[in-house]
Amino acid sequence: MLLAKSIPLFTVMLALLNGIMFGQKTYPELNPQSPVIAFMLSSGAQLTFTVADILIMLGVVSLYIEIFKATRSGTESIVDHLLSMIVFVCFLIEFLIYKPAGTTLFLTITLMSLLDVVAGFTVTISTARRDIGKS
Repeated sequence: MLLAKSIPLFTVMLALLNGIMFGQKTYPELNPQSPVIAFMLSSGAQLTFTVADILIMLGVVSLYIEIFKATRSGTESIVDHLLSMIVFVCFLIEFLIYKPAGTTLFLTITLMSLLDVVAGFTVTISTARRDIGKS
């Protein structure tokens, strides 16, 4: 149960990105630049979302949830930080050595994963200082 609560959402993002990279030959519609949905705005402009746009939006939501999770204290928070660091290292290694991962989309989500790690440690340290100060 402890591990289930501590699994970083960026693990899901990494799996989605890998699924897209490995599946592009079989499913060409998985191309990050492929349009997914389009809306006509009241101004007359057409707003088109691509696979990459949706993944970046999911990354921003994941980052928000991960920062919120960092406000917890206890063992699950430590496990979450450790797993977040491992996921970031996986993103970084994949970005550096796997050619299809060398895209701005992958880099952007890798930076979000880094922010998750840094913000998680920052929030936890700040919370711990506050808790120690109350004692």
